[in-house]
Amino acid sequence: MVRLVLVLGDQLSLDLSALREADQTSDVVIMAEVADEASYVPHHPKKIAFLFAAMRKFAVRLAQDGWQVRYTRLDDPDNTGSITGELLRHAAALGAIEVLATEPDEWRLISALEDSPVPVHLFPDDRFLSSHAEFDAWAEGRKALRMEHFYRLMRRKTGLLMEGDKPAGGQWNYDHDNRKPAPDSIDFDGPMRFASDESVDAVLALVEARFGDNFGTLRPFWFATDQAEARQALDHFITHALPKFGDYQDAMLSGNRFLYHSVISMYLNAGLLTWQEICGAAEAAWRAGQAPINAVEGFIRQIIGWREYMRGIYFREGPDYVTRNALGHDRALPAFYWSGETDMRCVAEAVEQTRDEAYAHHIQRLMVTGNFALLAGIDPYQVHEWYLAVYADAYEWVEAPNVIGMSQFADGGIVGSKPYVSGGNYINKMSDYCRDCAYSVAQKTGAGACPFNLLYWAFLDRHRRRFETNPRMAQMYRVWDRMDATRRAHVLEGAAGVLARLDRGDRV
Repeated sequence: MVRLVLVLGDQLSLDLSALREADQTSDVVIMAEVADEASYVPHHPKKIAFLFAAMRKFAVRLAQDGWQVRYTRLDDPDNTGSITGELLRHAAALGAIEVLATEPDEWRLISALEDSPVPVHLFPDDRFLSSHAEFDAWAEGRKALRMEHFYRLMRRKTGLLMEGDKPAGGQWNYDHDNRKPAPDSIDFDGPMRFASDESVDAVLALVEARFGDNFGTLRPFWFATDQAEARQALDHFITHALPKFGDYQDAMLSGNRFLYHSVISMYLNAGLLTWQEICGAAEAAWRAGQAPINAVEGFIRQIIGWREYMRGIYFREGPDYVTRNALGHDRALPAFYWSGETDMRCVAEAVEQTRDEAYAHHIQRLMVTGNFALLAGIDPYQVHEWYLAVYADAYEWVEAPNVIGMSQFADGGIVGSKPYVSGGNYINKMSDYCRDCAYSVAQKTGAGACPFNLLYWAFLDRHRRRFETNPRMAQMYRVWDRMDATRRAHVLEGAAGVLARLDRGDRV
């Protein structure tokens, strides 16, 4: 009996659970580039090109390994346009009555497969360190689901950076060493870049023709598109950037889009790399004396800490998580998130970088574009859809908790104990963006005042009832209360002016 084995675009792993359950002698692998997946948000052209190119090469690899593979290209005239449509089409052609699939990491696709006209047997996605059951067992009965406690559980489970039952170096977390402001220069040329081949060129032509109007620059295209290239990108980072990654991981520097960041999350999230090989390489560098513990711990925490925790939150909270709006924010996403046309240099640089690279690092996402959206009261669902569309590493399971929870506080505090808001001083400390900005970060009121300064205090004032008793925010309310009443009035007036300009569509 023939069974279909579904492999999705973010499941490009030879050790996929559905492949392990299949019979290579009789079952047929189904892979498909479909319009539904390419357009449910207006994905960045680089992301679409990366996934299509990587999918095509993975299909070739499976065939070389002895699998029967049926691969549907986007421009195939028989393409039905959806995953379930392709399953039905191939099932009819082959006489298959069952589909084996690894559970998708998105509620939308899980629902589609559960409703598929061809029965689908879902197997757990065990490429992750923590299963749904393990995360739920950890979360059960806790008043607060703080990542740090979950991260320590994962450290003990893996043995990474452990000395017996104790953390290596005597500390679990070296974050206090990882907050240095931007240096004057960076002695790293950025992530490894790969030349396109004939297969990639064909994808680029297709994406250019079909998605040329999407936000984002397609060329130059330099991403890795197979496992071997992704491993080269990892080795390049471990050797040349990891030693200084920790020190400057929160820094931002005009004219340098990557600093010492790895830019491998898109490879990990698509399945070309595993958490084991990434974390193992980082730990090996520390044990060999090639990278300091603060850099290695901070890097590993992002993977077995934040990444696993985000997935746990996403599945625990359920399909309605992306619609949460605890603060009642309803302002439309400003047009400059797509155009970059704003006088706020930090926002302009983050948007321009996102447009060109389909990438921005975590502080640019959290404390620039995310911070502004939260301060301005932007509808969190619109913010969520923007992040999902524009980044090459964005999939809903990891993007939504980071945006709805951590960035926009729309989940009411499940992910964060406080909203991640700041005035312009934080951005000024961690970057050089403010030096040539049209606004003055030192100016607190008036026409030239940094909008972050004005909106920060207005946000606190607007949400006082919710946050004034929060121990981590009480000090800021005391500062606000000590301000002269006239100055407070000027701040609120200035913030109202910024928001009015946003609402009118004027340049800000």
